[in-house]
Amino acid sequence: MFRFEILKTDPVTKARAGLLHTPHGIIETPVFMPVGTVGTVKAMTQQMLEDLGARIILGNTYHLYLRPGHELIRNMGGLHKFMSWDRSILTDSGGFQVFSLSKLRRIEEQGVTFRSHLDGSEHFFSPESAVQIQNALGSDIQMQLDECTAYPASHEEARKSMQLSARWAERAKTEWLSTPSPGTLFPIVQGSMYPDLRQESAERLVALDLPGYAIGGLSVGEPRPLTFDIVAATEPHLPLERPRYVMGVGMPDELPEYVALGVDMMDCVLPTRNARNGTLFTSEGRVNIRNTQYASDPSPLDPNCTCPVCQRYSRAYLRHLFQAGELLSSILNTCHNLHFYLDRMRRIRHAILAEDFSSYLSVNRKATELSSIE
Repeated sequence: MFRFEILKTDPVTKARAGLLHTPHGIIETPVFMPVGTVGTVKAMTQQMLEDLGARIILGNTYHLYLRPGHELIRNMGGLHKFMSWDRSILTDSGGFQVFSLSKLRRIEEQGVTFRSHLDGSEHFFSPESAVQIQNALGSDIQMQLDECTAYPASHEEARKSMQLSARWAERAKTEWLSTPSPGTLFPIVQGSMYPDLRQESAERLVALDLPGYAIGGLSVGEPRPLTFDIVAATEPHLPLERPRYVMGVGMPDELPEYVALGVDMMDCVLPTRNARNGTLFTSEGRVNIRNTQYASDPSPLDPNCTCPVCQRYSRAYLRHLFQAGELLSSILNTCHNLHFYLDRMRRIRHAILAEDFSSYLSVNRKATELSSIE
C-alpha cells in the first residue's frame, strides 16, 4: 500500500514533485509535515489541520509510549482513530527524545535504558520494541530507533554512533518484516558532520532495500550552511526512486533549498513553537507580534496571505490576544504559521510541475538576502 511516484524533476536542481501513496491517502510531495508530538498539533484541531490542507502529521513514540501508553492506543483502535485523524501519520521512533530529554540513560548494543522525563521511572527501548510500539500506534510511516549523535562529535565518536544505528536499522527491518504492520519503515542516515560517515551510513541502509530513507542528526546546533552541505553530501548515495526525508528542518526560506537538494519530506516544530511565542512568518519577513508598534495597527498580519487569520483579524487584535495571554492567541498564530509553511510548499511544488522552480529558487534567495541586509 506504500508507493512513491515521481511526476516531475527540475532540469537544473535536484528538486522533484511526486505522490506518496500511503494506507491513509496520497500525499503530494515535496511536503512539510506539522509536528503533533503527543497525538495533537498544539493549538490546532484536526478540522483546522484538514482545512489548511495537511495530508500527514507526526506523532512521537517516546511521548505516546509514556502517556497514555501504546497499548491503550492500540485498544482504542490505533492512533488514527484515537485522535480522530483519517489522514497519514508518521511516527518518530523516540530516539531523539531519549537522548535529549533523559539525563540518565545507558546505551548498549541491545538498546537504550532511560528514565522518563515525567516521573523518573526506568524504561528500555530496543530497535525491535520501537517497531512494536509503532505497530501498536498504527502509523503509516515508522522510523527506526537510532542514536542521535551529539554535536560536536569527534570522527571516532560519530563513527561508532553511526555504526550502532546501522546495526539497529537491520534489527528494525527484521522485526518489521516479522510482524504484520499497516505502515512502512524508514531507516535513518547518521554520521554527524562527516561526509565519509554519511556515505557509509547511506550505503549500508540502502542495502536494506527499504521503501524510504531519512537523514537525521541535523539541526542539533551546527551552523546552517553545514546542514546543507551534509544533506548535499548524503543525497547522491540514496536511491532516486525512494522518498528522502530530512528530519527537523527548517526556516521558511530554507524549505526550497532543501527541495533543491532532492529532499521530498520535512518536518519542524518552528511554525508551531514560534507561533506560541508570538513570532509569525509573513511574505514580508518575520513579525514579532509582541512589539508595541502593532498595538494600534489595523492592517492584516500579512496582506498577501489567504489564511483565515489574515482575512479576518488585525495585527492590533493579535497583539492584544498575546499580551492578554488568551488561548485564542496560540490558536490564531499557529493557524497562520502552519498555513504559511504549507502554502509555501504548495508553491514550491507548483513551480516544479510548471518547470519554473529555478526561477522560484532565485527569487527566494534574493528575498532572503534583502531580509538579512535589513
